[in-house]
Amino acid sequence: MERGLLIVLSGFSGSGKGTVVKKIMESHADEYALSISATTRSPRDGEQHGREYFFITPERFQEMIDDNAFIEYAQYVKASYGTPRAFVEENLNSGKNVILEIEIQGAMNIKKQYPDAILMFMMPPTAEELERRLRGRGTEDEVTIQARLARAAEESEGVENYDYIVINDTVEDCVQRFCDIVETKKSEAARNMGRIHDIREQLKVYKKGE
Repeated sequence: MERGLLIVLSGFSGSGKGTVVKKIMESHADEYALSISATTRSPRDGEQHGREYFFITPERFQEMIDDNAFIEYAQYVKASYGTPRAFVEENLNSGKNVILEIEIQGAMNIKKQYPDAILMFMMPPTAEELERRLRGRGTEDEVTIQARLARAAEESEGVENYDYIVINDTVEDCVQRFCDIVETKKSEAARNMGRIHDIREQLKVYKKGE
């Protein structure tokens, strides 16, 4: 079975990553698996342990670091986030494309471990739209909103290290752009050497004199 693709998706907080990924999983569940991160932050309204995140204590988080159970981990706005290693490898080996929704620090570490990973950065059309979306969530106080906007300003300095930029103007268009990028990557000649070999063997019967 062909190994799946590892897709690292980052973006400014409020860019709509969660909404886009949810739509992808609803419409392409047979092709994609979403890696669930562990985090030390508290759940937001409607979030469930084991669905959006594994909500764990800082002590448990440190234990997993010590056990090398994360592919990557990072701190973001007073909370820690980590990607469990076992889930990612199991799904890649089963042929599914695994989406890692992680921060920019972790994305660079993933690329070192998985050179073939696709790094995508999602952003809204404008900074004004980013602020509007953050405030529209209604889940955070002013101090946290300002911290997220300041963080976005810092992250904008490293976006050029990603393979692709995906603008999230509407969810439907963004989902299509995401899937198109994945299909393009899967069509690269280097990822299809088995098929190339097969057609060469089949075509040998047409060689002159054979």
